[in-house]
Amino acid sequence: MVTEIRERLAASQGALLTEYRSLDTAAMAELRRALEPVGGSYKVYKNTLFRLAARELGIDCEHLLVGPTAVAFVEPTADGSPGDAAGVAKVLHEFQRADRRLVIKGGLLGTGTVGPEAIEQLSKLPPAEHLQAQLAGALASPLQQFAGLLAAPLQELAGLAAAPAGTFAGLLRALIHERSEN
Repeated sequence: MVTEIRERLAASQGALLTEYRSLDTAAMAELRRALEPVGGSYKVYKNTLFRLAARELGIDCEHLLVGPTAVAFVEPTADGSPGDAAGVAKVLHEFQRADRRLVIKGGLLGTGTVGPEAIEQLSKLPPAEHLQAQLAGALASPLQQFAGLLAAPLQELAGLAAAPAGTFAGLLRALIHERSEN
């Protein structure tokens, strides 16, 4: 069991620890279903086993392992995309608002621990796709402006080059028209 926990911790993007005291089987199943789309899985472990696995990875989480503990791992989703730590935190906070029996203790992100306040802040972040779109927009905007600056002189040059041709075509039409009348 320690090996399983260690491997899941090593492979996950994070683990959010909760106290699940008094949650019945139906509530636990509902929470598991809500976590799945954002790459979360929820499992109850004995604190001693979790402590041993965390120690093997050099993670000190003693202060989070008080009382009955269940872990929400941030893992890749069913379609293979990476799990969303903010999404997992959001699901836990929404569930906690509806069912006060769930208590968020904190979490493991990387090799460090964070408290419940940090998990709450994480839950307020927009989804990863939204952040990626904002980043792409921020990167694309200066490039679009630069392309516009480069295009403006070329458009002016094309206009200048076309003007004599237009003038020449007009003169040619006038000459043809004049000869056809004579």
